[in-house]
Amino acid sequence: GSICWQVGNYVDNGAIVPLDTVLYPIFRNLGLKMRNRIIWHFEHGLHCSRRFSGRYETIIWFTKSDEYTFNLDSVRVPQKYPGKKYFKGPNAGKYSCNPLGKNPGDFWVIPNVKSNHVEKTEHPCQFPVELIERLVLAMTNQGDWVLDPFLGTGTSIIAAIRHNRRGMGAEVVPKYIKLAKDRIQQELTGTLRTRPMDKPVYDPIEAGNSLTVAPWANHKISRQLLLIKERKVRYRKK
Repeated sequence: GSICWQVGNYVDNGAIVPLDTVLYPIFRNLGLKMRNRIIWHFEHGLHCSRRFSGRYETIIWFTKSDEYTFNLDSVRVPQKYPGKKYFKGPNAGKYSCNPLGKNPGDFWVIPNVKSNHVEKTEHPCQFPVELIERLVLAMTNQGDWVLDPFLGTGTSIIAAIRHNRRGMGAEVVPKYIKLAKDRIQQELTGTLRTRPMDKPVYDPIEAGNSLTVAPWANHKISRQLLLIKERKVRYRKK
């Protein structure tokens, strides 16, 4: 079996403690083997003034043994150059990439659940369903059990149900227990609104809603253009 533990950083009076580094030796002392340290990157969060704003958390994935489930084909993502072929050699003319897509790697860009997210509830630390979907698809088979000991809003069970797995969880806060039950029931009836797993991340530049040049870079760019112009003038005089 597999265990995935998602953590961020503990901030103590401005000093950062990466919690995955604290937990790693605990899991190792239990005889578990680490398979990946996955970076979950997102764009929204607290804006810091005395350090760089934190925009990632980690998922540390351990297994009990070398015999474990890993369904890579279930979580492949589109290739950057899907039509690329070998230019020469014995495979010339054949596609050089996997037709099912590429390995998503250990750096996952998935929007976190903030105020404008379609899945937002009153829970302050809610996981997006698509984050758990990727873990469920990759590390379990249909009919397997998914356990979340800190269930929160029920996201892990929702991801399990969605992909024909069985789910269970534990939660101690009554209002979140009710919220999880309501969301799970909505998933069972097909009425739960979630962000699609394969939806591209919003790009403000492509949407025309972003500055293409940072304001502080304008002076530098103007200076570079002036230097180019001066060089052209000198070249013409020669």
